[in-house]
Formats: sequence, C-alpha cells, structure tokens
Amino acid sequence: MDSVDLNVLRSVLEWRRAGQGVTLYSVVQTWGSAPRPPGAMLALREDGMVIGSVSGGCIEDDLIARLHDGRLPQDGPPVQWVTYGVTREEAARFGLPCGGTLRLTEERVGDPAWVAELLARCEAHEIVARELNLGSGEVLLKPASKTDVLSFDETTLRAIYGPRWRLLLIGAGQLSRYVAEMARLLDFEVLICDPRKEFVYGWEEQHGRFVPGMPDDAVLSIETDERTAIVALTHDPRLDDMALLTALNSRAFYVGALGSRVNSQKRRENLAQLGLEPQAIERLHGPIGLHIGSHTPAEIALSVMSEIVAIKNGIDLLQKKPSQVTAQVSA
Repeated sequence: MDSVDLNVLRSVLEWRRAGQGVTLYSVVQTWGSAPRPPGAMLALREDGMVIGSVSGGCIEDDLIARLHDGRLPQDGPPVQWVTYGVTREEAARFGLPCGGTLRLTEERVGDPAWVAELLARCEAHEIVARELNLGSGEVLLKPASKTDVLSFDETTLRAIYGPRWRLLLIGAGQLSRYVAEMARLLDFEVLICDPRKEFVYGWEEQHGRFVPGMPDDAVLSIETDERTAIVALTHDPRLDDMALLTALNSRAFYVGALGSRVNSQKRRENLAQLGLEPQAIERLHGPIGLHIGSHTPAEIALSVMSEIVAIKNGIDLLQKKPSQVTAQVSA
C-alpha cells in the first residue's frame, strides 16, 4: 500500500469519527488503457471534500458533481457500481484513453471500525485482505500474502492492503541524502542507520527516521520483511559488512552495497570467510544500480532507486550485466 491509500483510509476514519458521511470509491476493473490501476481509492466527504484518486482528474470532478446535483444515492444498497468510458464520447469527456473503461464501487462507509483495524494491522507490517460483500456492504478482514492480488466475483470484492515499502540506508553521507530524497518521492518509508555522529548533522526528520545502534542491530530492530530494501552506503566494510551479514539472511526483497566490481567481489569473499552461506551471498546486489552511465551522487542515487523499484515491481533485470554495471566510486 502506498501513502495515498493510507491517507485515504486515515481520512475516512477521521471523517466518520467526526460524524461526517463518507463515500468510498475503489477501482475494481479496467478495460483498455486506464489512468489508475485496480485497487486505487478515493474518499468523498458529504461536503464535497475529496482525498485520493481514481483517474487523472475528470472522473473525480464528476463524482463531486454527482454529490452536489443529487445523483449520488443516499439510500438503497450500501454498495453500487459506477462505470465510466463505455462509449467513445464518454471516454473523451472524462479524459480516458481511447477504448479505456473504468468500473468503480461506490460504498457508503458506516461503522469505521474496520478502517481502524486495517490501518493498525498495516502499521504492524501485516498484509491484509479486505473482503467487501457487494450485497450487504459487510467488511471482513483476513490475513493475506504478498502474492495475493485484487479479485472479485460479482458478489465479493477482495482487495489487498499492506505496509508501505521501506528503505533502510546504512550510512548518512552525501549519497544517502540523494537516495533518501528520491526514495521519499517514490513513496518509500526511509530509515537511516549510522553510528558515526559526525554524519548526522543536517538531516531533517522529514528526510527519514534514524534507527539507533550498530547496523546489524538496526536490521534486526526494524523487523525486516519482504517489503524492505537495505542498502549499505558507508563504503566502510566495518559498518557495511555488519549490516550485510544480517540483511542477507533476512526477508528483505533487496540487499545491496556500494562499491566497484573489484571491491564487490572482495566483499563477497569476505562475507564467505565470515561464515555466510553461498546462497545468501548470491542475494547481494553489488555493484548496485542500473547501468545509466552514472557518475555524480544524484545520478548514482537515480541508478540505485531504479534498480530497487524494478525489483519491487517484478522486473527481470536482464539489462544489468557484469560488463554494464553502474559506475561507482572506487574504494
């Protein structure tokens, strides 16, 4: 779940607890090209205030207009359907790509207890399935796995929610600042660990949260899971390798370390001497980043985040070959 979804649900909870009426829209199906994927959400408050997005903007305008001109049902079934883009004229009117069609659920939110529970479970880094009965409006929350996807069978909508993706940076140097900024723009929760007090100056709280202790302790303390990436950027093996020894045996979906090809090979040999199993060492990304000819800190940060996002999205990195690795600062 990204922060847009989290903010939608937080607002739904706040508005309902304040006694305000809320209609929750969810993208259920798309045909052809569509601006937002299935699962995207928008909450509409009874006074027309909105949060979230289900399109590029035109459909949001129409949903607000439905409220103000009386087209939004105030009674009847708690869940109804809204479809946009069936005709060419409608697609043009709402800014949908040629042939694009969008189907939404229109759900009147009653008791917000399920919203509070869902948010709490996401904050606890659980993956949760929300099952919405389209006839009764009843909501059930059940455990889910990272491979589950949104589904519906015309009677039940099963949507998957989970914690935000996280990035733990080992080291608070200049490169880490660029990586942190890009990661935040990409909606990662940024965590930083650096026991060297000299590097902490100038970091603002909004740039990321510092995790105290040594790098190996930090990897353990954040309860690393399948939605966590860990990148070692200190260029000091006494710190980087401490983190890697623990991270490579964790459930992190990405573990990488800064360094040239030569230094990356030396690091792998060192990790083997320290007792790390070969299958764990094979998980290490190093040199890190996609090949974009990067040289400056900002370019290297872009390269690193491109690789992390690609792996997060299930892209096979065939373009990254031993002869085409990202240019890195040598040790």
